Amino acid sequence: MRMFWKTTALLAGLFLVSVTGAGAEEVVDLGGGLFGGGRALLDRPAGKARAALVLLTGGDGYIGIGVDGSVQRGGNWIVRTRGAYARSGIASITLDANADPARAVAYMRAIAPRVIVVAMSRGALKVAGTLSERPDGVVFASSMLNDARSMIGDPARLPPTLIIHHRQDSCRLTLPESAEEFRQWAGGRARLVWIEGGSSTGNPCQARAHHGFIGREGQVVAAITGFAGSLR
Repeated sequence: MRMFWKTTALLAGLFLVSVTGAGAEEVVDLGGGLFGGGRALLDRPAGKARAALVLLTGGDGYIGIGVDGSVQRGGNWIVRTRGAYARSGIASITLDANADPARAVAYMRAIAPRVIVVAMSRGALKVAGTLSERPDGVVFASSMLNDARSMIGDPARLPPTLIIHHRQDSCRLTLPESAEEFRQWAGGRARLVWIEGGSSTGNPCQARAHHGFIGREGQVVAAITGFAGSLR
């Protein structure tokens, strides 16, 4: 546990926000069942990946990935920082709205020995559907945890879990007390990282508010990277 926090602090100090990884992004088709095909953006490290992340954005999940890898909606912190993990030897795949999260977990198993689902805000409602694929870890960031808890049902279904939440998150669907309640419900399966400071403007449930970790992206990425490295 002590090593996890030391690693997290070090990475936070070194982190620079970037959407460029070690190599060119690859557009992957992860079909969305009744809703048709769904694109995703795959970022790989230069060498063999030591872990892989399945990145689920909030809201309606739509970021508008084009066939050329372009992104229409890039404001979400998950989208803005998606390439940063490659510098730590971690692959990531960022899903558009109709991409299948469970299929993404299975896809990333061929790329790395451990797969972690990272869910932002409303993206947490998709986590229960990935558990049949047995991800090695789950990260909830600014998540709708009360609803996610209801959908998961039994905390025994959870793999090791990290909760990242801003102490000043004022979105009515993701208030800070829900993070502590979820941690207690999950028991020893979950740890909680609090984020403080940064800036906040506009709608409290949108990307430019504390809900979106503005100015604290490095701490969030470092916490996720450290968590991925702690899994065995």
